Amino acid sequence: MDLDAYSPAHAAEWERLQALARQRRFDGREADELIEHYQAGATQLSAITTAAGAVPASERLSLHLSRARLRFTGAGAEPLAQLSRYATREVPAALHRIRYLTLAVAAVFAIIATATAVWIGTTPGLIASLGDYEMLRQYAEQEFVNYYSESPEAAFAGQVWVNNAFIAAQCVAFGIVGFWVPVVVVQNAQAVGQSAAIMAEFGRLDVFFLNILPHGQLELYSIFVAAAAGLMIFWAWVAPGARTRLQALAEDGRALFAVIGGLVVGLGVSGLVEGFVTRQDWPDVIRIGIGTLALAWFVWVQWIVGGRARREGENGDMDPLSRGARVVVGD
Repeated sequence: MDLDAYSPAHAAEWERLQALARQRRFDGREADELIEHYQAGATQLSAITTAAGAVPASERLSLHLSRARLRFTGAGAEPLAQLSRYATREVPAALHRIRYLTLAVAAVFAIIATATAVWIGTTPGLIASLGDYEMLRQYAEQEFVNYYSESPEAAFAGQVWVNNAFIAAQCVAFGIVGFWVPVVVVQNAQAVGQSAAIMAEFGRLDVFFLNILPHGQLELYSIFVAAAAGLMIFWAWVAPGARTRLQALAEDGRALFAVIGGLVVGLGVSGLVEGFVTRQDWPDVIRIGIGTLALAWFVWVQWIVGGRARREGENGDMDPLSRGARVVVGD
């Protein structure tokens, strides 16, 4: 199939399907037309996915079909059912859309953090420029570890969640401007690299990793997801494809709200691990194992649950107009 030719050939039909799916009331002719366009669109979606898989054209058509389907299948689900759908389908599907971009952000972060640590650690005199040497020693030998136990568990977990949520919110809120996400990623990567270099200078690099890994795996991955979400919005504005820029921002913006739901939970879990697990005098394999399981759960939701939801037609869309409306035939 020549997708470049197929999509424009049916663009008018899909636009009409979209317009009908957004209507509140229908006369008899419009109701019949909605069903006809729905049936034709379902056939066309099947042809596209068979030939090209999950591509932007199939995702947009799937979105139009889901809205149309709700117009003639009756009222929406109860609030608890809607919440369940949001948690088990919309959020995972939205996270799945940015899975590769998340990995790209993670790779860039790791490269910058490692390069910063190596640069500081191998450049003579550079470590001294970071501050008084005895203060750096105190940081490495006392303050780094004491930070995790200086407040009660619950209060510290809440404090960590707020701090990380603020970083994630910056990526999401200002992602559309383009430069803000790279700035946040670079600054935080450099901070991690600098901290690692200081700990290595005083022979405590093992302490650095043993106290970062329990909570840091999910915490950092959640930040990478937030950065990917911000970049997704920026790219929707820069390269909307066949969509108008307004359409691209609206569709990807609604998916962004589903990503935020996942981030709230992911950062909440990492905050609990940092507040209640990192400080414990447990064997390192248990503390790090708990953090690894937390990350594995989030990745499973993003890659496995989200992939399954998208294959079943879910796009992580949260448009309230696509929920709970039935075809109403006017007089």
